Amino acid sequence: MTREIGDNGLNLYEKARVYGRKIFAVAPMIDWTDRHCRYLHRQISRHALLYTEMVVADAIIHGPRDRLLGYDAAEHPVALQLGGSDPAKLSQALRIAEAHGYDEINLNVGCPSDRVQSGTFGACLMLTPETVASCVAAMKAVSKAPVTVKCRIGVDDQEPEEALPELMTRVLDAGADAIWIHARKAWLKGLSPKENREIPPLDYEIVYRMKQRWPDVFIGINGGIQTLDQAEAHLAHVDGVMLGRAAYQNAAILADVDHRFYGAQAVESDWNALRDRMMAYTERHIAEGGRLQHVARHMVGLFSGLPGSRRYRQILSTDANKPGAGPEVIAAAFAAVDFAGEGERVSA
Repeated sequence: MTREIGDNGLNLYEKARVYGRKIFAVAPMIDWTDRHCRYLHRQISRHALLYTEMVVADAIIHGPRDRLLGYDAAEHPVALQLGGSDPAKLSQALRIAEAHGYDEINLNVGCPSDRVQSGTFGACLMLTPETVASCVAAMKAVSKAPVTVKCRIGVDDQEPEEALPELMTRVLDAGADAIWIHARKAWLKGLSPKENREIPPLDYEIVYRMKQRWPDVFIGINGGIQTLDQAEAHLAHVDGVMLGRAAYQNAAILADVDHRFYGAQAVESDWNALRDRMMAYTERHIAEGGRLQHVARHMVGLFSGLPGSRRYRQILSTDANKPGAGPEVIAAAFAAVDFAGEGERVSA
């Protein structure tokens, strides 16, 4: 696969800097943003930056590389998020991943799960900014794509006004091309990953202050952003905005991203075309030994709030799990939705 660059060979962060462009992204989410999810999202937004789930460096080195790193060429621009704390292993994993042509390599410095804590990476790395800097330097030495960091504002009893600038100073000195900040602390003990996404209070203002301190650095914001209006408001202060659960649980929100953030012409969503593309994609996946449910599970929340969406969810949640289920289940689900709100449904 080839990396999509364009604009005189500039990567996406160079284009953001040179042309003053903002970036809208869908956050990396474990168990959610797999290749099938990203393919769906790409059918709805041409320009949103998509992220893989976190892939641990050891898994790339020792595991099924093609399954972990493979993706459809249609997914560009797409970023690979890596997990790890050993500069040598991250460098080795990145050399392996380089042939896949990702548009960005992102280091996870924010996940608080027990899994990453046992491996001393993810949010644990907030406590050792010198290690993060070493990892970034090692990754930059072998990567043709921009290397970025996604972090929290601090962990546990850290003072964010001290911990976040220290981390940023070190990773920027090591050559990081951009920093995405989840505007909450993470508590390594006492809170589950889900609770860490909801209980620690959001502090958007500290992210804004980091942008004021480093005006020439690309700084993106993440955490608790629910709507495109909220996303647009944040972009008055920072360079990028990242939606997570809001984009996953109702992917139709992505339909207006290209117009609002990338200057594309406003057009009415063609849900018939989306249905046909997802049916064709699913047919290919099944022919390669996959199951309908691998794709359909990411589509369940697509039309939340529309008439017929409950029946749509029922069809995808139940029929897609049946033995031998095929693309016709997607057609039946779409046929249940009243897109016009006046009884006019997509054609069968």
